[in-house]
Amino acid sequence: MNLCDIRTIKDIMSLYGLSFRKEFGQNFLTNKAVVEDIADACSDTQGTTVLEIGPGIGVLTQELGLRYDKVLAVEIDRGLIPVLRYTLQDCPEGVVEVINQDIMKTDLHALLDPYLEKGPVSVCANLPYYITTPILMRLLESGVPFSYITIMIQAEVADRLCAKAGSKDYGAITAVLNYYGEAEKLFRVSAGNFMPAPKVDSAVVRIRLYGDKPVKPLDEQVFFDTIRYAFEQRRKTLSNALSAGFPDVPKDVLTSLIEGCGHRPDIRGERLDTAQFAALSDAIVTWRQNH
Repeated sequence: MNLCDIRTIKDIMSLYGLSFRKEFGQNFLTNKAVVEDIADACSDTQGTTVLEIGPGIGVLTQELGLRYDKVLAVEIDRGLIPVLRYTLQDCPEGVVEVINQDIMKTDLHALLDPYLEKGPVSVCANLPYYITTPILMRLLESGVPFSYITIMIQAEVADRLCAKAGSKDYGAITAVLNYYGEAEKLFRVSAGNFMPAPKVDSAVVRIRLYGDKPVKPLDEQVFFDTIRYAFEQRRKTLSNALSAGFPDVPKDVLTSLIEGCGHRPDIRGERLDTAQFAALSDAIVTWRQNH
């Protein structure tokens, strides 16, 4: 069954009385080469369990099921569950398991821990634009030791995830992501490769998660707060932005700590990379401990 064929998609939707649901960001891929490339990027080894988020009608699920030992496809739309039973019936027996849950409420450890004992676990997803960041942060903060997270997202968001410190696209999400892993933009996918076609192009990003994080802040929460405050008021100097977020630390002290980390006193937050944010947050933690 060619799930990339537009007529097939329409026939399936008609057969099950379904319509595309904007609230779930349903845009189905119609380019088989793109689907195959995404599936190939998910892992380096066949002995991988893949957590797929939002399988839709199963176009990517099919390809994942041909490549990897286990696919756990989490789909929020109850109406698509019988569709997936139909479209995935030819997948190798026991490989694909469809789970009707909201990934934002799924107990990821309960779901994935049994498979971590068998081999690597990776994530693959065509993420709705409106919920990309919440889902990504949930995955990163879960503590599940994913090998890779391969996601297709809005091209503009992909640029932000892969941006370098000091560039116009660099932001808080970039600095935080770089704490957990290394993001690489693989390729762009034009809007014409979807049904229905979205208003913007997409891009595929692969994140290689660190087994041992190279940056180890003294206090993770202060580290995250430092990044967040730095970008909440992006046009302000870093000392002014942090002063609003850390009212217990005098502004002149913050300026001194920033200079002590080797930066100009008038530097802005977007100039700092993840390691530099960690060093600054450590300086704040140390000052607090001594005062």
